[in-house]
Amino acid sequence: MKILITGATGFVGRHLIRALGEEARVGTGAGGFEVFGTSYPQPPWPSDRDIVFLDLRAEGDLFKFVRDVRPDWVFHLAAVSNVRSSWQMRRETLETNIIGTQNLLESVRLAAPGARVLFISSSDVYGIVVSKEKPLAEDDPVQVTNPYAYSKAAGEMMCGFYVNVEGLDIVTARQFPHTGPGQTADFVCPDWARQIVRIERGESEPVIRVGNLEVKRDFSDVRDVVKAYIMLMRKGRKGEIYNVCSGKALALREILEFLNSEAETGPSRPPGPPGIKTGRQTTIKIQVDPGKLRKTDIPLLLGSHRKLVAETGWSPRIPIEQTLRDLLVYWRSL
Repeated sequence: MKILITGATGFVGRHLIRALGEEARVGTGAGGFEVFGTSYPQPPWPSDRDIVFLDLRAEGDLFKFVRDVRPDWVFHLAAVSNVRSSWQMRRETLETNIIGTQNLLESVRLAAPGARVLFISSSDVYGIVVSKEKPLAEDDPVQVTNPYAYSKAAGEMMCGFYVNVEGLDIVTARQFPHTGPGQTADFVCPDWARQIVRIERGESEPVIRVGNLEVKRDFSDVRDVVKAYIMLMRKGRKGEIYNVCSGKALALREILEFLNSEAETGPSRPPGPPGIKTGRQTTIKIQVDPGKLRKTDIPLLLGSHRKLVAETGWSPRIPIEQTLRDLLVYWRSL
């Protein structure tokens, strides 16, 4: 089976390639996978076989690549995916996430019309929900509040057009926040983990600079997420949207409390907030950085994964505590 992954060298892409390799080794990969991919804006490593440096906005180059590969599966991961950056890079966000998606789907239509495509959307398309603590379902309304969310909502509509009018086989994963080892410090959990490690090493003063700690997010481990993507390729229904989430929301303050408790200094402390197990107390102080505050912020993102679980058998397996510990281990290894 030939697989094409856009954004193959990104955070999720590398975990996906690893997960596909594991499936092939244990014999669930239907004879194995031949993986191809794109990388941009950073070029692939010399060891990255069959991964090309390609901007999805380059329509002709993308078409030639899809035509040459003729994939059976296409995982469309490539995107400008940082919400804060999307405000500062509005044009690039819309061009990459909308025009890039259009170029990919048109290339598939012309050169690999039998391929199954997984489009990665975002829970940000739900926007600010008035009801409290109600898990979001796939049929809840879309109401975007930032350029990134707008680009993903447009991508979902585009996928609907290519399914209903052009007959392509596309499944959409509406991904909730996810983290894990390898994620860059452009995102909140690795940003805090990196700051803590710098403090541990004496490279920074004992202060963690943060944004809004009161928002609640439904975090998944990236290693669970990529398994969900593979299951959706196998069992997801054409034209359908699926939430990929843990089904539990934590305040960012609770995430920070746990990371703080795992810092390699300080005496023991009592248990922390509900839903998070804490261990050691550190002397690290917290300071709000206005530069880390968003222009608009969604107070609560909590998803229902009922549809995904019922139709694919997937379930989240890695607890958030393990995810955050692995994040700290990753940053300590650099």
